[in-house]
Amino acid sequence: MDSGIPTPEDVENLTIDNLGKAEYPSTFNQRKSLYVEDDTKVMVYASTKQLAPYFRRNVPPPMFEMAGPRPMMFFEPSELTCGIVTCGGLCPGLNDVIRTVYLTLHWQYGVPKVYGFRYGYEGLTPNARENPLLLSPELVDEIQHKGGTILGSSRGPQDPVVMVDTLLKYRVQILFAIGGDGTFAGAHAIAQEIKKRGLKISIIGIPKTIDNDIFCSEKTFGFSTAVQASLSAIQAAHEEAKAAWNGIGLVKLMGRDSGFIAANATLANSDVNFCLIPEASFTLEGHQGFLPMLEARLRKRRHAVVVVAEGAGQNLFEDDADGIERDASGNVIHRDIGLFLKDKILEYFKKKGMQVTLKYIDPSYTIRSCPANASDSAFCLLLGQNAVHAGMAGKTDMFVGYWNHHFVHVPLTVAVGKRKQVDLNGELWQTVIAMTG
Repeated sequence: MDSGIPTPEDVENLTIDNLGKAEYPSTFNQRKSLYVEDDTKVMVYASTKQLAPYFRRNVPPPMFEMAGPRPMMFFEPSELTCGIVTCGGLCPGLNDVIRTVYLTLHWQYGVPKVYGFRYGYEGLTPNARENPLLLSPELVDEIQHKGGTILGSSRGPQDPVVMVDTLLKYRVQILFAIGGDGTFAGAHAIAQEIKKRGLKISIIGIPKTIDNDIFCSEKTFGFSTAVQASLSAIQAAHEEAKAAWNGIGLVKLMGRDSGFIAANATLANSDVNFCLIPEASFTLEGHQGFLPMLEARLRKRRHAVVVVAEGAGQNLFEDDADGIERDASGNVIHRDIGLFLKDKILEYFKKKGMQVTLKYIDPSYTIRSCPANASDSAFCLLLGQNAVHAGMAGKTDMFVGYWNHHFVHVPLTVAVGKRKQVDLNGELWQTVIAMTG
């Protein structure tokens, strides 16, 4: 899987903010040998080629602070109140993370009070549609088997001044913000307002997106489930295509700006003949155009399967700067490439006088809302636990990432405003090209 290797400029400063000196011995039940000190690091770069410039200059290469339980805590657990908020679109594993964060705080650290703020950052304002939930073992029991989030979610920014006021109102000293780039931008804004006021409140991000596009994290929860759930749609498209003379199965998968779901689903199902992603622009006609290549495939094999990510092919639409729409999180709302391709394919073959049967499948929201698979559930548990460890140690303005097979602490400033994308020269995409021919 391509990991979106950052440039040296991207990781120039990986220092994690701390609220102060940790003075309380940890109440987390752990073997002393497994506690992690702040000077334990994980290399950003793994290959000798990437490390060579640092060796030549005799300077330390960039390193992430390793995640894990610290031997000393900043907060005294018995007097602590924490909060959890889920923002943005639904994603498999949200309830797993909520449950893990709560149970780790409650049982393993002895934190008496954890609030779940309702419907995203709006729940941290006077406009909240519902009061926060006071979480309990009974409330989170078995929620890991359900899709969605028991807290609800929403998009859109809120005033950080007002949100910090709400944290003070409920005496919250650690807030766990579960979401993607927009959520992290909001979390950073909250952390900055807290710092401005000189408050001792920790803000910890937990990366959530099925698109797997969080910068400086090789993996995000929900992605594994999204790829697995995509396979049934691709398999159905393949069976429909084979069952008809000149049959075409067209599947649109999620992936606004990054094509990781489409690319990995293509590798997981070797029946895909065309994989179209946002990172690789394409044309419809002419030499190496998609439609002539699709025609060649049909004339040779009489069926074809096409997988397209939702953000692919936006270059094919007429430019209309004034008509650009954005969602509440500020993301550009892309034109519907799935329906566009469906119409263009049928129009092309009609002009050719070539009869085709096209079946179009869009499983997007059924994928987002399903429960996490086994891989994601285990990943969610580890993410949630490491987020709690970071918060209890007094870390702030950071998120828990996954890098070089380790959980690490990443400053929110490193990831906000950036997006991990498929490297067209990397192993993942080159393997997709080889597999689809």
